[in-house]
Amino acid sequence: MDSERSDAPAPFLTLKILVAGGFGVGKTTFVGTVSEIRPLNTEELLTEAGRMDDSLDEVTDKRTTTVALDFGRITFGDDLALYLFGTPGQDRFLFLWDELATGALGAVVLADTRRLRDSFPAVDYFERRRLPFVVAVNCFNGVRDYSAGEVATALDLDEETPVVLCDARDRESGKEVLITLVELAGEAATAPATTEPV
Repeated sequence: MDSERSDAPAPFLTLKILVAGGFGVGKTTFVGTVSEIRPLNTEELLTEAGRMDDSLDEVTDKRTTTVALDFGRITFGDDLALYLFGTPGQDRFLFLWDELATGALGAVVLADTRRLRDSFPAVDYFERRRLPFVVAVNCFNGVRDYSAGEVATALDLDEETPVVLCDARDRESGKEVLITLVELAGEAATAPATTEPV
């Protein structure tokens, strides 16, 4: 008696990915672009009261902001689905990140070279939690280009942390970022454990 059926479906794997970064870097756009389902978002209009907290330098045409999360899904083949959770970008919403990070395989840190300093909180957050992440530089039209190496140096990244140049408005570009992250997380999962202090 043959205990294995050749026509049995392959196991379906679902993985949770965070999409994080500073205010206005393109997280909502990224999730919406790569998602194969209509994305859930919690966008609210920016108000006059928030102007003191939300600097609109270099993003003067921004009118809304995420106040809880964005959610989307993308599948690869017949056996892998990624659930994407976009985090809010303002510091006052950082308390939500711990809940969103629970059970995550890894993260994409979106960066805007016009405001690279806004990437430090996300980079620090994932480094402290030892959660694999990639930095995806969202290349906006008309913004001076920097190489991946220049961005890695500016953010003082570990050499194992990939930096990928992308366009959050382009689905194929976003998919490449996600594939890079899944490969990185797979390598991290199979690497021998270290005994370094946290």
